[in-house]
Amino acid sequence: MSTPELILHNGRFATLDRSRPEAQAVAIADGKFVAVGEAAEVMPLAGPRTRVVDLEGRRVLPGLIDNHLHIIRGGLNYNLELRWDGVRSLADAMAMLKAQVAITPAPQWVRVVGGFTEHQFAEKRLPTIDELNAVAPETPVFLLHLYDRAILNGAALRAVGYTKDTPEPPGGQILRDGSGNPTGLLLAKPNAGILYATLAKGPKLPFDYQLNSTRHFMRELNRLGVTGAIDAGGGFQNYPEDYAVIEQLAAAGQLTIRLAYNLFTQKPRQERDDFLNWTRTSKYKQGDDYFRHNGAGEMLVFSAADFEDFRQPRPDMPAEMEGELEAVVRILAENRWPWRMHATYDETISRALDVFEKVNRDIPLQGLNWFFDHAETISEHSIDRIAALGGGIAVQHRMAYQGEYFVERYGAAAAQATPPVARILEKGVKTSAGTDATRVASYNPWVSLAWLVTGKTVGGLSIYPRRNCLDRETALRMWTEYVTWFSNEEGRKGRIAVGQLADLVVPDRDYFACAEDDIADTTALLTVVGGRVVYGAGDFGPLDEAGVPPAMPDWSPVRTYGGYGAWAQQRQALPAPRVACGCAHDCGVHGHDHATAWSSRLPVGDLKSFWGALGCSCWAV
Repeated sequence: MSTPELILHNGRFATLDRSRPEAQAVAIADGKFVAVGEAAEVMPLAGPRTRVVDLEGRRVLPGLIDNHLHIIRGGLNYNLELRWDGVRSLADAMAMLKAQVAITPAPQWVRVVGGFTEHQFAEKRLPTIDELNAVAPETPVFLLHLYDRAILNGAALRAVGYTKDTPEPPGGQILRDGSGNPTGLLLAKPNAGILYATLAKGPKLPFDYQLNSTRHFMRELNRLGVTGAIDAGGGFQNYPEDYAVIEQLAAAGQLTIRLAYNLFTQKPRQERDDFLNWTRTSKYKQGDDYFRHNGAGEMLVFSAADFEDFRQPRPDMPAEMEGELEAVVRILAENRWPWRMHATYDETISRALDVFEKVNRDIPLQGLNWFFDHAETISEHSIDRIAALGGGIAVQHRMAYQGEYFVERYGAAAAQATPPVARILEKGVKTSAGTDATRVASYNPWVSLAWLVTGKTVGGLSIYPRRNCLDRETALRMWTEYVTWFSNEEGRKGRIAVGQLADLVVPDRDYFACAEDDIADTTALLTVVGGRVVYGAGDFGPLDEAGVPPAMPDWSPVRTYGGYGAWAQQRQALPAPRVACGCAHDCGVHGHDHATAWSSRLPVGDLKSFWGALGCSCWAV
């Protein structure tokens, strides 16, 4: 055995190893666990250069692995985005927006691109176009809400060039006033093409800034205890061009998230050509433990994409779906490439299974580790068919963000097992959990874990009865051990066990003992990937080996607001107001009263930064 580089002791390790479910200490060498057990077993292994860390009795979990994350695309843009993930009032969100507008130079946009829902706000609504225009008369603002709509202020409409002469896009709607002029509201009817196409018109970061942005996104994920992810590709994410950033970071040893990536087809009617080319030029599993190829999808053919927008009726897939899908699946099966397939509704899943069963008669699919993503309304019959073909089901917590809309359209009874996670597990089908971040649900894994355990949306609606919720250990396995089948890495990671990759998280509360309603607010105190400390906070801050340079550009929202709900959570944690802007008179920059109330609870440094961005310079302490 190699002398350990790192020993963590005096912890309460939930190993998820059924042969040894609890441990006090672990030793790590060459990126793997070399000892897991009692302190008396592990501590004598320390050598003169071993770093020994006392965890002071804290809970330790295996590192969290997201089964569906758009990390490659998300990283390219993370530094540009004002994130409302975790912000709990529209008043706070609009104050953040106003401050960001004040420091964003032309011709840049302020973008709020997913990860939130109006139901998380105390006001239970989105901002109006008039409110956006009031805080940003000249700066383009693009606000994306789930897959259902985008709201653009007047400056953004001018920037993208939408006028009364702009034709209606296929699958979408530009809302217009009585004179035919666009109002600023774009609707997905039924797919998000118009939303994505409009967002793609905005300025992009230069390459060096994209490197910095991706590192900051990984840092944010590490702050939440994420150590691995499967990248699901994405619309407007071109291969190989948009993979140059992540490949350079991988080559430089700067990845702090283990990443398996799927290749997503890019143009309608050219899907077969894409996969013929990629199976000739790429090799399944090429790469290493940090960056490796994971097959095809989540889009296989555009004709099979049933985007979920529960505000709209379920879309029927066109008649050509089966033929186009079969052509692609045969290529993948012949080349032994696994695939993942986006499918929201059972009607789509059933038709896809007809294709998979047909191909299976000629080319057995067993052992390919293929799976459906999302599967909100999957039926028991379809679950059984998937099991018979050796497939899996990857679920994400989109219902935590859209549950209210689903109930409104289909009723509370239909929502009780949407998706039927507990039943899928009972049937023994491979399943795991993730987020589908960044444009729909948030990237925060603890929100997903809370959804699995409590059955509640982020807006507080209880959609699942207890029988359809999971116990905490099972939910945790959905985010660790169970994900590894979906990247064909079973036995290599996902548990704290000898021989597995040394990925773990020390959360800021005991996941197994805290109140259910507190799970979603969890963050990491310590995150370790391959034995390397990639994030440390509080007492563990000095251990952090993976700090990143400041976010680029210097006006990036990441510099001001931090990560998931950070500023809003900081505000809530503060005592009664001690510092306030002293403008008893009107200095002309305050705008809404709610912004003054919001800022009055910030500490001095942040308060000056906040009001300084708006041009205010008069203070009273």
